[in-house]
Amino acid sequence: MPQFRYLAKNMEGKNLRGTMEAAGESVLQQQLKEQGLFLVEAKDVTASKSSRKFSSKLLSEFCKELSTLLASGISIVRALEIIADEEGLPAYARSVYLSVLAELRKGTSLSEAMETKKCFPELMIGMIRSGEGSGNIDAVMERLSLHYERENRLKHQVRSAMTYPVVLLVMCVAVVILIVTFILPQFDELFSQMESLPAVTEWLMAASDFLVHQWHILLLVIFVLAVMLQIIFKIYKIRRAIDYMKVHLPVVGRLNKIIYTARFARTLSSLYSSGMPIVGALKTAGKTIGNVYVEEQFEQVTVTVRSGVPLSQALREVDGLVRKLASTILIGEESGRLDTMLDSIAMTMEEEAEAATKRLMTLLEPVLICLMAVVVGFIIIAVMLPIYESYGAIEGSA
Repeated sequence: MPQFRYLAKNMEGKNLRGTMEAAGESVLQQQLKEQGLFLVEAKDVTASKSSRKFSSKLLSEFCKELSTLLASGISIVRALEIIADEEGLPAYARSVYLSVLAELRKGTSLSEAMETKKCFPELMIGMIRSGEGSGNIDAVMERLSLHYERENRLKHQVRSAMTYPVVLLVMCVAVVILIVTFILPQFDELFSQMESLPAVTEWLMAASDFLVHQWHILLLVIFVLAVMLQIIFKIYKIRRAIDYMKVHLPVVGRLNKIIYTARFARTLSSLYSSGMPIVGALKTAGKTIGNVYVEEQFEQVTVTVRSGVPLSQALREVDGLVRKLASTILIGEESGRLDTMLDSIAMTMEEEAEAATKRLMTLLEPVLICLMAVVVGFIIIAVMLPIYESYGAIEGSA
């Protein structure tokens, strides 16, 4: 239930501030009136939570439940009441659903009520608006449910494939920190008795001493760098340059192209199948790719298609999508089954993305192991080198 921060006056005219849960501002006013208070100002403090983006899993569950309830003949208002009252629903999601429900009770359409909340993607709002116009909103919600279910499955597959390499990388860093901060300091007394040390050993011991005694400075530097990188990555030109590299790097670039193509084809298929005109569907789908460099090219694609050029021909000029997409769309245009071919290419690209991700992670695992071996080997050599030289000097003097 929404929570309000309010300013009220009592019978003596004294200002009182506080917070209270209420279904709406009018309900809050009535609750305060029962306590002998008169509402002066109220602010919905849960409104800021509505800007939190919903996950693909949450969107899929919401669409599936709403589709089932609407197909059974229940009104949208009653359906949202049931969904918002479910047990185990995240607090921020429940707050958003109740806020949308309050807008519906005022006579606002579902798409307009959801548009005021920044947590719902533009794709969903566009498809719901199209479903409201055609009167088949339950079918649209069912299609959205499948869309976000597949998107969540693809994200989960990529995340699962990356779990082992990430764990291995963390272990590499942990082992290096353990050696440098706990094992190397044990050699301080031995190395202090030597007249000179190799340069690599001196550098390594200096790094060890810094990590042991000045670790807080390192943490501060890492924090400052992280903040600076976040600021830098928000600059459009830098972000565009990074996104350009994402589709042109060897191996990784091919994988990113497959993922972007699958995402675009799935979104375009969902929009077009829901009855949205191809130009509007193309404009919306182009914003869901997740790559600035690729997305900005769709402005020209939209203009080209609007001028009468076939979609398949316009998409051939997009740098960042797999060429197979344009060929498949061409078949769909010629056969009059564009939505079916878009579904087909989306499924094919998702399967290829999964296979390519697994191949990449399989290649990355031995690379990380070799990297760990090189780092540990360097540390061992740096430690053993002065000891070996001292033994050689003793043997020579003998």
